[in-house]
Amino acid sequence: MNINIDEYYKKYGPLVFRRCIFLLKDEELAMDAMQETFLNLLKAKSRLKGDYPSALLYKMATNVSLNILKSKMSKEVNTEDTILQQIASHEDHAGNFVIRDFLLRLFDTEKASTREIAIMHYIDGLTLAETARETGLSVSGVRKRLRNLRMKARLMEEQNHA
Repeated sequence: MNINIDEYYKKYGPLVFRRCIFLLKDEELAMDAMQETFLNLLKAKSRLKGDYPSALLYKMATNVSLNILKSKMSKEVNTEDTILQQIASHEDHAGNFVIRDFLLRLFDTEKASTREIAIMHYIDGLTLAETARETGLSVSGVRKRLRNLRMKARLMEEQNHA
């Protein structure tokens, strides 16, 4: 595939940067993640297809950002002071554990693309049509995945309260 990295950078750079800053909450780290995303694109360009470059870059930016977060968390030393600071600065620490556990169970058996669809639609605020365009699915396909995910979440919630 013959892609022009400069053109991709100009066209999709803002999308990639927004995704990185959304996940990393740090402009400097987001800039690094954006650069790494395009570097990864350059390294893999011989294996790439030209279909849906925005979806590919969105996914790559997400993966790079999540890897940066994992790396950052593994390097942090959790002394008693830093743990206490985290707890003190967090209003509902226990609630976040419950939500995290629920989401892990919800997405455990789902395709990775379903998680990406949910993030794009519910967190990033993309419409069904925008989400469909970014993922290469039809609007009805996106709608069906989100509907099934909502039904699964409702069932899990009912089981938790039973």
